[in-house]
Amino acid sequence: MSLYRVLRRTSTTSVAAAASAASARFISANHHQNPSFLLAHRSFAFSSAEEAAAERRRRKRRLRIEPPLGALRRDNVPRPPPSDDPRSRLPDSTSALVGPRLNLHNRVQSLIRAGDLDSASAVARHSVFSHPRPTVFTCNAIIAAMYRARRYADTKSLFQYFFNQSNIIPNVVSYNNLIVAHCESGEVDEGIKVYHYIIENAPFSPSYVTYRHLTKGLIDSGRISEAVDFLREMLNKGHGADSLVFNNLILGFLELGNLEKANELFDELKERCSVYDGTVNATFMDWFFKQGRDREAMDSYKDLLERKFRMVPVTSNALLEVLLKHGKQKEAWNLFDAMLDDHTPPVFQAVNSDTFNIMVNECFKSGKVSEALATFKKAGKSVKSKPFAMDVAGFNNMITRLCELEMMKDAEKYYMELCGKSLNPDVTTYRTMIDAYVKVDNVEGVLEKFTKMVEAGLRVIPTYANKWFDFLINKGKAMECVPILTKMGEREPRPDVMTYDIVVRALCKDTNHDAGIYLLNEMVKYGVGVTPAFRMYLLEEFGNHGRRGEIESLFTKNPGYHVNPRPRPSPMPRQSLPAHQMPPNQHSWQNQATYQASQPNFMEQQGRQMTSPPNVMEQQGIQTRSLPNFMEWQGREENSGTMLRVSNTPNELA
Repeated sequence: MSLYRVLRRTSTTSVAAAASAASARFISANHHQNPSFLLAHRSFAFSSAEEAAAERRRRKRRLRIEPPLGALRRDNVPRPPPSDDPRSRLPDSTSALVGPRLNLHNRVQSLIRAGDLDSASAVARHSVFSHPRPTVFTCNAIIAAMYRARRYADTKSLFQYFFNQSNIIPNVVSYNNLIVAHCESGEVDEGIKVYHYIIENAPFSPSYVTYRHLTKGLIDSGRISEAVDFLREMLNKGHGADSLVFNNLILGFLELGNLEKANELFDELKERCSVYDGTVNATFMDWFFKQGRDREAMDSYKDLLERKFRMVPVTSNALLEVLLKHGKQKEAWNLFDAMLDDHTPPVFQAVNSDTFNIMVNECFKSGKVSEALATFKKAGKSVKSKPFAMDVAGFNNMITRLCELEMMKDAEKYYMELCGKSLNPDVTTYRTMIDAYVKVDNVEGVLEKFTKMVEAGLRVIPTYANKWFDFLINKGKAMECVPILTKMGEREPRPDVMTYDIVVRALCKDTNHDAGIYLLNEMVKYGVGVTPAFRMYLLEEFGNHGRRGEIESLFTKNPGYHVNPRPRPSPMPRQSLPAHQMPPNQHSWQNQATYQASQPNFMEQQGRQMTSPPNVMEQQGIQTRSLPNFMEWQGREENSGTMLRVSNTPNELA
């Protein structure tokens, strides 16, 4: 060993020993004052705390940019083939109703609330071929709206289109809409087939509503024994006692005069139902009143009141209607006052806007207008009760009743009160007031409300728009129609071509050709289209004023704008044939190999020429963008039972 290494080792050992001794003396001197000095000191790998923080930020950025290695490895693992079991495919959950799909849903709902079901159907059907596709909730909304409008054929056709041919997974609400459409149109057996299909194939069970529709449909068809079987099946499957299902059967037996069986079912309901809502008592009361047995009807009513349980507004409203219907106004007003006293939100809500509508309408029916106005503001006298916060539906009912009596000043007061309560007037509000102003020949009122309705972004369907524009034009307000129609054109769906036709012709008649050219530019920009008759009128009218070239250049400057009408596709068939005579659709959403053998009639395709939405408002000869051929399946392979998907190219949606 060299002399240098010996000296080096000796000096290092001495320094280390000296440092250890100094450290021991320092700790010994300070351990009573700060015991934390006994902890070992950890050296840092960075020169400063700032450098360490910078390194942490760099690592976080790297994790955000680069995916974890597990995700990369997961892509290399082969995925299992999709299962043919329909139970493995679940419908959309509410979490799917976000972003663009929520915007689409709200757009369809706004058209439904405006009463434009044909446009709502077209928007929903078009969206199947684009992104985003509609959720099951959007499909259910338009299907249910068709049912409420008693358009049962359209209800069935839309179900076929969305859930059978467009590969959207239905939920129990979808099936319930189809079942009630079959039952209401007298096809109870088809509704029962749908029920059995749910039992055998759906990943969920039928709901209470399913049994309500089926029992009511069977009773209306005179098959009450089968309805009783469905009640027993509902109970055997573990469902609780539903008062409305029992009510359907009790009403059926009462109408047959079998009071004993009705009482037997009522007793069973009270035994099985943990919380009885009182609905059946209203049914018994109504039947007793119709039989002239008023005493027994009132005994049933008193028996219900003696239970002293809090009735929900639906039950109380049914009792109010029965009492008022059979001349028991005093008892009805006493019940109404008791409901107001029991209204203590948010603990318990005893009344709703329907409650007030029933009593207000009774006052108007009796000619007591001042009493109706007082009833609308009425509140409970109990210490804990609170006034009811009226909603838009309640204001709409009051405005409608006042407009029927042509009391427009009072209607305006309630309209202003509605706006002052941070509530938004809806389509019904404006439509009622505008029609009333047209009836009383008030031009300024029509113009004001029409303008506010459009500025609020509410949909004005062509039927009402054309009527209101005609009224304004006949009163010499053609120029005032221009800003209204311009505002209407800014939102989808665009105004109808006949609406533009009415206003442009009126402007040309008043020699306001510049305003007419402006609206024609709007039509070209939005692709509304023109009829051949309207085009000939424009060329002739503007040609007489030396401006024919402007019209011709207007129609030719946009290459995608066609003025020659294309032939309209044939309308959707309305199930002219029974369902069992329709050819089966081999490309259902289940993709089952045994589809043809097990599929019930309600799933069969509704014909092969379904090329347009049901009942879309047609104008003969109108040039519009034709709807895509929704029901025409391409690349059908009969031998293999498969289909190619319809291409989602822009050309097909033009």
